[in-house]
Amino acid sequence: MLSNPFLFFLMRHLPAPIASWLGGWLSANIARRTMKLRDARARANLAMLRPDLPETEREAILTQRWVNIGRTMAELANIDRLVNDAHVTVIDKAAYQAVLDGPGPMIAFTAHLGNWDLLAAHIKWSTDRPGLGVYEAPEDPKTAAQLKKARSSYMGEAIGGEGAARGVLKHLTQKDRATLYILADERRDRQVWFPTFGRPLEPSGNLSIALRLARKVGAQFLPFYLVRTHGPHFELHWRAPLDPALMTDAQIVAGLDDFLGAACVTHADQWLALHDMDLTQPIPIPPAM
Repeated sequence: MLSNPFLFFLMRHLPAPIASWLGGWLSANIARRTMKLRDARARANLAMLRPDLPETEREAILTQRWVNIGRTMAELANIDRLVNDAHVTVIDKAAYQAVLDGPGPMIAFTAHLGNWDLLAAHIKWSTDRPGLGVYEAPEDPKTAAQLKKARSSYMGEAIGGEGAARGVLKHLTQKDRATLYILADERRDRQVWFPTFGRPLEPSGNLSIALRLARKVGAQFLPFYLVRTHGPHFELHWRAPLDPALMTDAQIVAGLDDFLGAACVTHADQWLALHDMDLTQPIPIPPAM
């Protein structure tokens, strides 16, 4: 959808609810047929994460995943119309706003749930904190260009590729109350390494970088995520910030893992990375220290 300029143009000019519905229909009925390997991988992972569910219910979850993926892609053209209280309901809004209004740098930590781009746009809309997002550009140059164009209208600053770490550190140290937006469940080596789901995994990737940055600049972690309730309507869930000044790395990782891991299982019908990981493959156990 992102690589097709006509579809993106169409989604932008349709009413947002209709564009969202159309994107979901196209994804579930057309795109899914061309991505059988991803569908099979998601099916195997879901069976391991939710063995308590009958197969028919898991299949319904998988179908809803494709609907959510398509809706999310279609909504990229309309993020500016969705960043408001009519489309996003914040759970315990007053306390959430108090956290955003607080002092010091912050690392907003989440996963690919619901509409993660809308979540990035919403935190920018909700606070005067200078924001920066970390991203990995898609391999297809047309898709990457369209995605960059779509995000430029609502995400503010974003950084990726070589030199990103230096840019992030500069942002957090030189801007008062700076915020960094990070997605933790990135794919590397054909695997998603966070959440752990009980696997003996050491912090790596974005999580490892975030831990080092937080220690260096004194930033708190704000774990949060956005889930779809119906159509282009969402709930923003969050938990109290995790402070490296008061916690060990192991305690922070456990807090992030518990909160976001439970969300990914509970809302598996909206978790993109379900088809990017392979829970059937063994994970090497790190040697004892």
